[in-house]
Parts: sequence; C-alpha cells; structure tokens
Amino acid sequence: MPANLKYLNKSPWQQFAKISSGILGGYIITALLHMSLALWLPNHRAVLITSIFTTFIVWCTLLIIPFLFKNGWKAWALYILIALLLYGIYFLGNKNNPFI
Repeated sequence: MPANLKYLNKSPWQQFAKISSGILGGYIITALLHMSLALWLPNHRAVLITSIFTTFIVWCTLLIIPFLFKNGWKAWALYILIALLLYGIYFLGNKNNPFI
C-alpha cells in the first residue's frame, strides 16, 4: 500500500535535514551520552561494556525521532541543543580539564 502523498515532504531540503539530523545528530548524541555516563558513574567499565549494545538501540531511536517533526531544521536545533548540554556535562566531569 503506497503512502498518502499529503503526508510526504515535497522539499528536498526538509528531507535532507531530517535524514542528516537522524544519522549524524543521533550518533553524536549517543556518543556523548555514553561518554558522559562513563565519566559520571562510578563503575565506568560496566558502562563501556553495555554501551556496545545500548549505542545501537539509542541511535536507532534517535534516527526515527526527526521524522516526527514537520520541520527538519527544528530537529537539528533540538539535537544540537541536546549535544551541547551533554558536552557540557562531559566537560564538567572531565578530571583533566584545565579550567576547573
């Protein structure tokens, strides 16, 4: 059964924004999430071992979420905001940080 045309994007830029934010933004968020968890939790080895499995699951979930947005650039904005937040958490938890 083909998709209903009124629900499909007509703009190639919106399609590009959704696909690229899902693939690239989702992977960046997934990597930063696992790096932050490994820094902040006391048993970082367990986090790194389970990250082998959970990385794929989280990335697939974050790959689907931009397709729920009407505007793909809003998905990019949300993913950049989440990535900056996770990077801030990682930056504060890093013991080799010269600014702390």
